Amino acid sequence: MIIDVHAHTFPAKIASHALGVLSSNSHTRPFTDGTIPGLSESMSESGITCTIIQPVATKPEQVMRINDTAMKINSEGESTGIYSFGGIHPFFEDCYGELVRISEAGIKGVKIHPVYQGLNIDDERYARILKIAGELGLIVMIHAGWDIGFPGDDSALPVRIARVLDVCDCRVILAHMGGWRCWNESAELFAGRENVYVDTAFSLGRFYPNDDGYYQGDDECGMLSDDEFVRMIHDFGSERVIFGTDSPWSSQKDCVKEFMSLPLDDNGKQNILCNNASKLLGYNTRKILSEENLCQAKC
Repeated sequence: MIIDVHAHTFPAKIASHALGVLSSNSHTRPFTDGTIPGLSESMSESGITCTIIQPVATKPEQVMRINDTAMKINSEGESTGIYSFGGIHPFFEDCYGELVRISEAGIKGVKIHPVYQGLNIDDERYARILKIAGELGLIVMIHAGWDIGFPGDDSALPVRIARVLDVCDCRVILAHMGGWRCWNESAELFAGRENVYVDTAFSLGRFYPNDDGYYQGDDECGMLSDDEFVRMIHDFGSERVIFGTDSPWSSQKDCVKEFMSLPLDDNGKQNILCNNASKLLGYNTRKILSEENLCQAKC
């Protein structure tokens, strides 16, 4: 059983346009068409059993619509294997009320993305969101580190995230191994924090540019080497690393293959590929995360 805790989809009517804009901004190519059917097909090809969509509210007025969609996706999750976190925006008028609504609907967590939301993660607005989430038992997925589409934006660097975590008691998943292309700082700042998990999304091996010539050579497209990646897993412990792909910006199939080739023991791989996410998220589904299957899971 394999759980991908970090993927993205878009409504079918805007998926093509959204992927085009994001691909142009990041100079990277997508591996699906950005829709839920496209994600489902990718899961089948890669052997992934369950995927969690991480929606980003780029404007406050998107929040309720995103969460209504997440509720619908989750209502079908037992049959599709696809679930969704909720979204929240720091400038949304009633963050408390919406986080309560999310919690009461059974959504397991929310995604925040300081770069796309135009606010530093150590702002008091985010601190309030994390505090409320902690009170409600919600998990917060945070984009961490640089963003490939916004060079120079430092709003989600590990040092800023550490400041807000100092004043919040909340379980968080820091995307991209705790900070994209800030991996040394991530290990130094977060490896000792028990409430911090990191996901593997868009961090291993290399990324794939589109054909616009922006990136010159493989050196510019490199991420963590196998040795560096394994070292970070040892720093955090395999119990606090969760498999993610950032689909459609990485190939789920290739991510599984690359991860399985790493020199980790079977217990560590199983923790990262399925056990940690299932324990943290607690989805109660017969097909995907039944107690019997969890005990017998062979990643």
